[in-house]
Amino acid sequence: MSETPIDLTLLDPILEEFKEQKGAVIPVLQRAQDVYGYLPKEVLGAISEKTGVPLSRLYGVVTFYSQFNLERQGRHIVRVCDGTACHVRGAPKIVADIGDALNLEPGSSDSDYKYTLEIVYCLGSCGLAPVVVVDDVVYGQTKSDTLVEKLLQLE
Repeated sequence: MSETPIDLTLLDPILEEFKEQKGAVIPVLQRAQDVYGYLPKEVLGAISEKTGVPLSRLYGVVTFYSQFNLERQGRHIVRVCDGTACHVRGAPKIVADIGDALNLEPGSSDSDYKYTLEIVYCLGSCGLAPVVVVDDVVYGQTKSDTLVEKLLQLE
């Protein structure tokens, strides 16, 4: 299965908007990720070429900040907290049950990019442990069977 070529012309309005701003690397990367859903190497190469920012610097920024993704993400991002409180209250079982139901490994997406499963280590809601965030919706005191049911209903 071949990937669709990446339309690098979508970068032009972003680069035009920031062309007069020195050091606008992060906003350029944020906008590019908004357009493409992630930051493929071709996009980073084009940004480097058109801005003169070394590719190594772009990769440094992208790998430093967790908001950036170098891999394509699913339409639905499932983040399971595995911090101490969540771990003790069943996060590993939730991860295993989601993985089994959706055929996902932590840190990966399914083959049709419907879901991405991520493990995080604190969502700041320990009183609600175990906590799962699906597309910015927080689920507290999560039970894996009801969560999996909700995930399977997502379009």
